[in-house]
Amino acid sequence: MAATYESIMSDLKAGKYANVYLLQGDEPYFIDQISGYIENNVLTPDERIFNQTIVYGKDTDVRNIDVMARRFPAMAKYQVVIVKEAQELKKIEDLVYYAQKPQKTTILVLCHKYKTLDKRKKLASQIEKCGVLFTSAKLYENKIPAWIDNYIKGLGLVSNPNSTRLLTEYLGTDLSKISNELDKLAIALPKGATVTPEIIQDNIGISKDYNNFELQNVIAHGNVEKAARIVAHFAKNQKDNPIVLTITSLYGFFSKMLIYWQYQGKDNATLAAAMGCNPYFLRDYQDAARTLSLPRVINAISLLREYDL
Repeated sequence: MAATYESIMSDLKAGKYANVYLLQGDEPYFIDQISGYIENNVLTPDERIFNQTIVYGKDTDVRNIDVMARRFPAMAKYQVVIVKEAQELKKIEDLVYYAQKPQKTTILVLCHKYKTLDKRKKLASQIEKCGVLFTSAKLYENKIPAWIDNYIKGLGLVSNPNSTRLLTEYLGTDLSKISNELDKLAIALPKGATVTPEIIQDNIGISKDYNNFELQNVIAHGNVEKAARIVAHFAKNQKDNPIVLTITSLYGFFSKMLIYWQYQGKDNATLAAAMGCNPYFLRDYQDAARTLSLPRVINAISLLREYDL
């Protein structure tokens, strides 16, 4: 069956296992989380010695996987076979013969990152019938703030809107990178603590005063003096503040402002959807509109294009 990340993790934690998992798609984070949970939780440490096998697609073949998967477990209820980098496996479609009659005591996990199998072919459709088919899609940028907030909540901490914006701006859409940095905060902070920009600066190394998000903010409010100080800091620390990243960040901001002016007068939900931003942050663009008229926005985009060239 096709499944969601939440439903798969819920079943795994409840001890409900499928015989075959096909974990595929562009976002490796969710694939790693599911396969990692199976690797570390289905079998006890003693059972793993004889009943858990991890191979890589480029180092094995379909016949070898078939042989491993058809073995019976030794002094355990299950055996686990995890194929990492399954996208490198040659003739992967030939696994359909195993999927048609999988070993009931085997949990076979195929980690097929950055690519998806054609559902019109037999293997994907067969696994969807007999096991779990999960397609891990990249989160859109406007979904990242909510994901960060939920992750922070899951760590027993309290999110802060400015901190969420800062993390989104600095870490982008790489969920593995974001989760690693937030896990560091969970170690450093007591349960129930609020994640503030100051805490991020002290523990992750993102400057709360000199970053692209703050540059956008001061430009939006017409603070030329502070914008100049930030840009001067960037110029002195180009390794940590590459101009390509700054141009990309500013282009993202001004392109959203352009959409804002095009959709002027629409309701907030329609406006946020068109801009691709979280509705919570819409007020920032509304404030910026007082300083950045449509002609100024168009001129800024023209300048960014020139510098990009």
